[in-house]
Amino acid sequence: MSKKILQINSRSNIPAADLVKEFAGAAVPISMVAGLEWKIFAMNEERSEAAGIYLFTDEESLQAYVDGPIMAAMRSKPAFSDITTKVFDVAEQPTLVTRGPI
Repeated sequence: MSKKILQINSRSNIPAADLVKEFAGAAVPISMVAGLEWKIFAMNEERSEAAGIYLFTDEESLQAYVDGPIMAAMRSKPAFSDITTKVFDVAEQPTLVTRGPI
């Protein structure tokens, strides 16, 4: 079983302070997702972009999240547009050398 990284990028159509509130409202439900080890919330106010970087224990958990209700809710919010997802395998050995939290 290989750990997986999920990267979600989107345009953010709201001010940064409101985006942080959106993140805060989503944090607890996201923290309870099966197979999720951690998530980093990120934003670039200047470019009106939001992102999430996630570490999942396996592909099945990751896909269940992408297909599940939290992502469906995100897609329905006018605060976000142009949502894209990318999936990556974790290169464990070099990541451990650089102290990556895997």
